[in-house]
Amino acid sequence: MSAPRPATPPPHWFPKLLLLAYLILFSVLAINPAERGTWVAENVPIVAITAALVVLYVRGVRFSNLAYLLMSVLLFMHTIGGYYTFEKVPFGWFNDLFGFKRNMYDRVAHVSVGFYAFAILELIDRYQVIRNRAVAYLFPLCVIGTVAMTYELIEWVYAETAGGNAGAAFLGSQGDIWDAQKDMLADTSGAVFALLLYWLRSRSSASHPQLQTA
Repeated sequence: MSAPRPATPPPHWFPKLLLLAYLILFSVLAINPAERGTWVAENVPIVAITAALVVLYVRGVRFSNLAYLLMSVLLFMHTIGGYYTFEKVPFGWFNDLFGFKRNMYDRVAHVSVGFYAFAILELIDRYQVIRNRAVAYLFPLCVIGTVAMTYELIEWVYAETAGGNAGAAFLGSQGDIWDAQKDMLADTSGAVFALLLYWLRSRSSASHPQLQTA
């Protein structure tokens, strides 16, 4: 007998609160960013992601509150990064804490890209499109890896096209020749963390079914 499908979460105030917080942050940081061209380039994909999540929510394709919380990390961090440009975000406390010589804000933001693996696996389980558990967990990891690679290619093309300060700010390599590879590693590391978190939640939900949509 196959396992029961996780229920679709009902409408809830939490994702609406996250959306409101994002809209406020976006509106405030749209005023006089450090580099307008970079701000536009950095915010276009984030606005698109937000719009897609809103459309899905309205059409009844909803995620758990935990999934929305994880997905919102990228939205907030990327919006802040677009305002300052990633290499200039005030992040000294973190860099000093771990002894980093470069601004690691962009690397942490890349980790949050991988958090979307949690939501992807939620949909896989809800609609039971992949029955094999190993493949079900591997698929979101591959999706995040593909997105990571694609975004690095987009950064390269934009940097070559825009040139100058705008191109360099968007690329954000800070002189590291291995920046693209490290960014992709950060993305996939975030996905591994998210999938581990999903596995832990699934174990808890097996004992406490009321946690399925939390």
